[in-house]
This record gives sequence, structure tokens and C-alpha cells, in this order.
Amino acid sequence: MSTNLLADYFPILVFLGLAAAISLGAVVASLILGRQNPDVEKVSAYECGFEPFQDARSRFDVRFYLVAILFIIFDLEVAFLFPWAIVLGDIGMFGFWSMIIFLGILTIGFVYEWKKGALEWE
Repeated sequence: MSTNLLADYFPILVFLGLAAAISLGAVVASLILGRQNPDVEKVSAYECGFEPFQDARSRFDVRFYLVAILFIIFDLEVAFLFPWAIVLGDIGMFGFWSMIIFLGILTIGFVYEWKKGALEWE
């Protein structure tokens, strides 16, 4: 039983070994073949093509985080919609109405955030 199980996973282990060897080989080849002469300009920090004008540890406006959270929420909604659409014929009306309820809850949350002004950028 255990030898059969190991035989089943052997191609995966070979694939992972080849992937590790190829990636390690690419990194080593770039270190050997590439010119390594960094200068001050090359290793300097920059923001959008110009010198940074503030400390990197400064506080961000909370709206950046709010927009990021809203993006994640609606991105996950789309991630749930694709598998649901594929199996819609198999899950029947229960699955259909379950997703409609899910989308309704997300829509209520979206309208709430909209009314609170989370999408307004001043």
C-alpha cells in the first residue's frame, strides 16, 4: 500500500525537483553571466521616477486600506461566481437562490459603503 502511494506521488516529486533545478540554474547563470557593477544611482531608492520626499515610515490615509479591502471583497465575489456558473446546472434551484442571497448581502454591503462615502476620494 505505501509503495503504491509513493509511486503515485513520484511524478510530482520529479516535477518539483526539475522546477527547483531549473530555477536555481537560472539564478546561478544570471549571477555568473550578468555584469555585477551596481553604482549609487542604480541602488538608490525612488518613487515613481523621482527621489523620495518623505520618510518611508509615514502614515497612510485610511482610504487606501479601505479601497484595498473593498477590492478584495469584490474580487472574492467574482472568484465565487465562476465555479458557481460552471456547476449551476448540477446544483439546481437551491444553489441558484443561495448565490442570489450571497450576492444580495454583498450588494447591501456595497450600498452601505457607498452611502458612507467610502468610494469618494477628496
